[in-house]
Formats: sequence, structure tokens, C-alpha cells
Amino acid sequence: MNSINKNDIKVFRTENSKLDQTDFENLAFGQVFSDHMLTCDFKDGIWQKPIIEPYGPISLMPSAKIFHYGQSIFEGMKAYKDKDGKVFLFRPMENVKRLNKSAKRLAIPELPEDFFMEGLKALLEVEKDWIPEKEGSSLYIRPFVFATGEGFHASPANQYKFIIALAPSGAYFAGKVKVLIEEKYSRSANGGVGYAKAGGNYAGQFYPTQLAKDKGYQQVIWTDDTSHEYIEEAGAMNVFVRIKDTLLTSPTSDRILDGVTRKSVLKIAEDEGIKTEVRKVKVSEIVEAAKNGDLKEMFGAGTAAVISPISGFGFRDEDFELPELENSYAMRIKKRIVDIQTNKAEDPFGWRVQV
Repeated sequence: MNSINKNDIKVFRTENSKLDQTDFENLAFGQVFSDHMLTCDFKDGIWQKPIIEPYGPISLMPSAKIFHYGQSIFEGMKAYKDKDGKVFLFRPMENVKRLNKSAKRLAIPELPEDFFMEGLKALLEVEKDWIPEKEGSSLYIRPFVFATGEGFHASPANQYKFIIALAPSGAYFAGKVKVLIEEKYSRSANGGVGYAKAGGNYAGQFYPTQLAKDKGYQQVIWTDDTSHEYIEEAGAMNVFVRIKDTLLTSPTSDRILDGVTRKSVLKIAEDEGIKTEVRKVKVSEIVEAAKNGDLKEMFGAGTAAVISPISGFGFRDEDFELPELENSYAMRIKKRIVDIQTNKAEDPFGWRVQV
């Protein structure tokens, strides 16, 4: 099966919709799931035709290789509704490309782009009533691929499953975020899979993040794996630092995810006339800027939160608070992105895609 159109995809509708029982005014992030999901199997050396079926459990054998060797990748996207009920995606082809980049790194068969995009469009047509209209809410989209082929031999599987599941969601973070700069544990290493959205990358973050939470922080700022001198990411997000009037972020590498929101922040900053530098940023530079008053802002950037301002950070048993700015770069850039995503503003970059 080499090419499909959304009209080729069979839809098996649920007989028991949860739509009427869902409180769209009080949505947590990623806790409520829509009625249907898209599924697609890889077997006999090819991806089979996707179908849309009721959201529900998956049956796997105990010997399925996902349980033993961790071949699992995913993406994060959102769908938005404007005031006229039109549905939009934000830079979806970037997610398609990154999913396949992750697949290649984990020896998973790459997914045909039309299987992803046509499948997603068909699913959103079925589930359009699940897209929240409340300000700040959206339909979170989780495409993922995992190994279903069986065997205890340490080798790539011969069968896989691609799924897109949907979760109407409110804000990812509520309130201020305080972070701890990590010096012992590493998120990823040179030559590793840090640039891929592999499930194991996130599993490895949970323990050091919990240690940070026990100390009163909400997230960790990861540093490089060798010297721990340079900041890399903030939790599961790319991190930006504003020193004086310059916005800094680390270059992508084997260790750092090439975030869609990260690229969008840099482009909008350029469009707004904000000076940016993509370079390695030393922890000592941030600490010194915090002490002399030059550190104006820090924020994380990612699909789930869009932009999450950081109110303060801890480093070597010392805490540093950031000033509260009326016209911060974070909120200025976030508004530009969200207004494009929700069709409230012109899209000079061609990022918004109507479904």
C-alpha cells in the first residue's frame, strides 16, 4: 500500500460516545480521550491501510518486543478551532518529518507521509466535536509507533503499530514554574537518541525530575553530559534565556530535540526584531547574569505548553528569582504563535494548515 487518500480510510464508529459526559470547561491535560483512534499495522514488510476505530485497549503478547527492547517513538501536536468552527493544524509536516527521523534512529520502518497526514485529517473529521472552543484549550494529538513483533532476541521487530489518539486538553502547566539546574544526571549523550522523540528518553527523566520536585522545583534544566557546564533543555521542552535584550538558546545536536515550537519562537523573534543567538550557553553565564540583574527571562518552549515562563531557578543550593516583566518576550512571542494557531491573526509564514 503506497498511497492513500482520507476517503480510502474505513471508519468503524463507536456505539457509546463519551462526548456528552465530557466537561469541556474543566479539562486537565491529556486525561480525557476522544471516542476514536486511528490505527495502522506494519507487517509482511509494508504498512497496511489505516483504519479508524473506537478508542480502546490494545492486545499484545508478552513477547512483543516493545516490552523488552523499547522500540517506541511518538509526536505531539494540536488541533484548534477558530470562532467560525474551522479546524487548523500548526506546522504538521514538521511532525511527520521528525517522526520518521526518530523511526530511522530506532530501526523502525518509516511511515509514508500520506498515511500520517491523510489519516490524521480523516480522524479529525470524525472527531471534530472533540476540539475544545474554550480559550487556552485545544485537542492534543498523540501519534506514536511501537514494536508489536514477538521474540526475545535482541533485534528490531518485524511488526509495528502506528496509532493516533486524541485528548481534548486544557493548559499543560498551571502557575509559575521553578527549575533546578541538574549537574549529576544527563538526559542524553553524544551519539545517542536525544534528538529523537523516543519513549525511553522521557522514562529516564522521571527519577531526577522527582528528586527536583522533592526539593520544591517543578522541572529540571538539563546540562551537557560531559562537563555539565552548558544548559540544554528544560524538562521535556527546549529552553530559552534572555540576557539583557538578547534571546539565547542552545543549538540542536544529537542530544537536543529539534522542537517545532523552538523553530517558531526563533522565527517570530526575528520577525519582531528581537536579537537572538543560537549558541552554547554556560550555566555560569546565567548565574552571573542573575546576580548582576542582566537575566531578564527564562522559558521553556514545546507543543504542550507552547511557552512556559520560568519564575526562578536553583543551582548548587542557591535560588535565583527572575523579575516579573509586563511586556516579556515570552508572552509577546506566545501570543503571536497562539494567534496564528487559532486563526486570530495573519500567518505570514505559511504554518497554519486548515483541515
